[in-house]
Amino acid sequence: MKDIVFCSNNCFVLYSAAVQAKNSENKESVPSLPQSPMKDRPPKAFHQYSNNISTLDVHCLPQLQEKVSPPSSPPIMFPPAFEAAKVEAKPDELKVTVKLKPRLKAIHGSLDDCRPPSKKWKGMKWKKWSIQIVIPKGSFKPPGEEEIDEFLKKLGTTLKPDPVPKDYRKCCFCHEEGDGLTDGPARLLNLDLDLWVHLNCALWSTEVYETQAGALINVELALRRGLQMKCMFCHKMGATSGCHRLRCTNIYHFTCAIKAQCMFFKDKTMLCPMHKPKGTHEQELSYFAVFRRVYVQRDEVRQIASIVQRGERDHTFRVGSLIFHAVGQLLPQQMQAFHSSKALFPVGYEASRLYWSMRYANRRCRYLCSIEEKDGLPLFVIKVVEQGHEDLVLTDTTPK
Repeated sequence: MKDIVFCSNNCFVLYSAAVQAKNSENKESVPSLPQSPMKDRPPKAFHQYSNNISTLDVHCLPQLQEKVSPPSSPPIMFPPAFEAAKVEAKPDELKVTVKLKPRLKAIHGSLDDCRPPSKKWKGMKWKKWSIQIVIPKGSFKPPGEEEIDEFLKKLGTTLKPDPVPKDYRKCCFCHEEGDGLTDGPARLLNLDLDLWVHLNCALWSTEVYETQAGALINVELALRRGLQMKCMFCHKMGATSGCHRLRCTNIYHFTCAIKAQCMFFKDKTMLCPMHKPKGTHEQELSYFAVFRRVYVQRDEVRQIASIVQRGERDHTFRVGSLIFHAVGQLLPQQMQAFHSSKALFPVGYEASRLYWSMRYANRRCRYLCSIEEKDGLPLFVIKVVEQGHEDLVLTDTTPK
């Protein structure tokens, strides 16, 4: 009679026809393996297998290949898997049922319907991002800052502060308004009352030189000469930067010399395009930014005297944090009492100064100083103007 082998939970169980007949007679007995032929072994040789597995139904078992054994023993034939499944199950036989987890079915007409099973989470947990760049044919000019500002102003979606007042100060050399680029004309320096010059326009003038302290000497001399010299590039007056080639009369504004592609050197010399060397030069200067302290050397006493002589004026004169609003005047009968050995006290004098606050250690406030007359003697008045407080007025008969 043929034997049948079932595999369940990695345990092989051999059923023979005799065992099946014995199980049919005694249903309550537990099926066990035949006793070992060796009778001397202890009772532990009897093994009992019990499977607490619910009734399972075998759907498919792998088909084993036939093993070729030596001729002395006949080959053991194993039935195919589908024949083993057709064997009529008895009450005490072991039944194996393999249940497969059902696959998620895509909804008909959805996005996942046409996708392969390996990408079932696409669109739910991850996505592919594709970028398509379209380059228009022809020349494309990106919008400038002014166009973008105008567009945002029309949309009304941004909050912008009030525009800064336009700087109408004009350089006496290049005649351009306002501070220039850092790597260009640079900032404006005060030359005289309401007279301004760009730092590099003055520094690169032929007559001007710089001291170790940062003072620019002969700026006024260069300005007087520039009033009679015409630029080779823009054909306007005020050119002071000349070519250092002998007998070359080409002269430019500093900004025009950059536009004309003149060559500047580190020793503060310049060559025009006709005389500059070809290619690059090791001493060539290509960056003109000046971050050190530079000022125009001038006679402060003469400048103050010119302000006093002008009388009524629409200008404000400032020295550091001291701002002069009015110089005042002295009458002949006041000369005896309104002066000392070191200073004059003109009536109507008014100036303001920004200085440290008397109330807070880390703030500044404005002090408005003036001179008045009281009983034929000068009266010195200081008004303290500080935000968040009322004006405090201090008076005394002496400036100290």
